[in-house]
Amino acid sequence: MTLILDIVSWLLLVGGSFFILTGSIGLLRMPDFFTRTHPAGLIDTLGAALIIGGLIAQSGATQVSIKLVLILILLFLTSPTATHALAQAALASGLKPWRKPDREQPPPEEDR
Repeated sequence: MTLILDIVSWLLLVGGSFFILTGSIGLLRMPDFFTRTHPAGLIDTLGAALIIGGLIAQSGATQVSIKLVLILILLFLTSPTATHALAQAALASGLKPWRKPDREQPPPEEDR
């Protein structure tokens, strides 16, 4: 039984690390702030949930597991809220979302 818990724990830990690593690399490829905030919130939440799930499987039914579940709940509540607040602050400061340039029309004067 211990071997199965160790395997499940390591699969969750490696899976969470994989999502965070690949998401971070993909995040660098996004063109602007707004297209980066959406995957950043998803990557953070999913990767951290898998890692915390692996830690819960590793720790067993202890007080540590309860604390990890509370951290996970806090993360699920705060990560999307923080992402939304950052996007709203960027819009309020005048940052414009990126748009794919139209090939038929020349770029506006301010972009030249």
